[in-house]
Amino acid sequence: MTQDQTQNASPSDVQRLPYAPSDPDAVPIRAARVTVDAGGDLGVLDRPWASLGYDEINWTYTPQGRRTLQTIGGFAETPYHVRPHNIFNSGTGLGLPHWGSGNVYHEDADGKPFYDFTIADLTYDAIVGSGHHPLVELAFTPLALVPDEAKDEFPFENSPSQYSAYEAGWWSYPPKDYAKWGGLVAALVEHVLERYGVDEVQHWLWELWNEPDISYWRGTPEQFHDLYDVTVKAIRDVYPAAKVGGPAVTGGDKGAVFLHGFLQACADRDLPVDFVSFHTKGSHFTPWRTYGPIGAPAPVKESPSTPKMLREIDRALAVIEQFPQYVGAPVIVDECDASVPAHWGIYDNANFAYRNNEYYPVFQAKLMKKVLDLNAQHTAKVHEATTWSFSMEGERYFEGTRSFVTASGIEKPLMNAYRAFAHLGDRRLAATSDQSADISDISALGNGLPEEVDVIASRNSTNGSVAILVWRHRDDQYAEDPDPTRVDVEVNGLDTGEWTVRHYRIDAGHSNSHTVWQDQGAPQDPTPEQLAAITARQGLEKFADDTQAQVDGGFNLQLELPLPSLSLVVLTKVA
Repeated sequence: MTQDQTQNASPSDVQRLPYAPSDPDAVPIRAARVTVDAGGDLGVLDRPWASLGYDEINWTYTPQGRRTLQTIGGFAETPYHVRPHNIFNSGTGLGLPHWGSGNVYHEDADGKPFYDFTIADLTYDAIVGSGHHPLVELAFTPLALVPDEAKDEFPFENSPSQYSAYEAGWWSYPPKDYAKWGGLVAALVEHVLERYGVDEVQHWLWELWNEPDISYWRGTPEQFHDLYDVTVKAIRDVYPAAKVGGPAVTGGDKGAVFLHGFLQACADRDLPVDFVSFHTKGSHFTPWRTYGPIGAPAPVKESPSTPKMLREIDRALAVIEQFPQYVGAPVIVDECDASVPAHWGIYDNANFAYRNNEYYPVFQAKLMKKVLDLNAQHTAKVHEATTWSFSMEGERYFEGTRSFVTASGIEKPLMNAYRAFAHLGDRRLAATSDQSADISDISALGNGLPEEVDVIASRNSTNGSVAILVWRHRDDQYAEDPDPTRVDVEVNGLDTGEWTVRHYRIDAGHSNSHTVWQDQGAPQDPTPEQLAAITARQGLEKFADDTQAQVDGGFNLQLELPLPSLSLVVLTKVA
């Protein structure tokens, strides 16, 4: 349930999302110049990419789910916040696409609450055990707290493909007893403090609900404000230092209005908001599902829109800035994704193909840089921009779902964007490109950013290494260019001496398990030998052998970047 404004939402709930159209007349960039000042320290490099989330809470602790979390924990330079849905949903714990259940809340024959933390323990053990911290989304309404009016007014027809009216939408109604809800919240906080200790739980974030501005909340805004009041007090009574926030609204017009009303209500009631959260999505393909022959091409070629996402973030930041008491709180875009929904793929609409290949990791690098650029224009700052990507059980190889891994746990190229991010140091360096897309006037941008070459550069304050992330991208997954772009990279301000130059690459031929699988004939039952060949190429790969360079203040490097691609160059001074 999420996020994706799809399942269980009526057509009126779903906002039409612009997309990036293909422009056959676009002129490719043939040359670009990137300049990095290794002495130009711009301060701490924020790390908005350090978080992930997903609908299917019960896939957290499957073997593939655990391995995915452990893989990210193994290379992550900082602990990620991990945000699954459905901790309070009633159910058996069977994992299904777009659904899950923590099954915590129950009542005895006399209506007295009791709690079962079996699934919660499995979930948070897997997250914490992999080196991450939970962002606890306190949702949705347990079956025993569903109000009677839900059972009267919610339309439902029995179907073998849907369990009951509860799964179909009863969960989205406000709980009928706010005191019992508060007791449930307090019990969860008490339990995790006892199990994990305050040294761990101090890093957790506590958020009420998900996207209450659409049909995931079938109450009024005022009812939501009251529930936030109850929830915050329940948490703080148990753990006064807990970080609480919300309201996790969508990026549409309804979301902006709801966000303003939420912050106003919190200000009026003097309620704490330790972080402010909202969402943005980059595209909604037409139609979402084609129901056509397997492998049919997309009826309309569409691509994710970076400007749409930036406009929605910009608007939400402007709303937050109307409330001085909250403007300094970290902003968490805890669903920040190129397209909806997560659990549909290339067999639903062929436009989801970008999720399998090199387009997606390069898009993510560009998006994170633009988020940092947007922060420079605002007093409210995005602290985390969460990818709603994880792991899907039971899918075919390279199904095209929004996920880090595909069948057999094979890592998709997306994973390597986050490996590349992990190489960036803690201090941001001044870096410019003469071919970067200008976002200073977001209202003037179209549906898609034009082709660009852009850069993020950093220094590691511990060992002095300099990491430079350079990419070439255009908001058009169907754009083709047989010729690479020449990028001249000039690095100034380096200490004199010998430096090791290490060059990583993500493109069609590097760090790309999907290309290997395609070259094998796209088998849906790969042999052990084929699987070994795929996994051998799934990590972040070097573009060339390391070289040594004698530096006297400056260093020059020439890159050849196909469309799309990303290069990570790491310079380390030889001791």
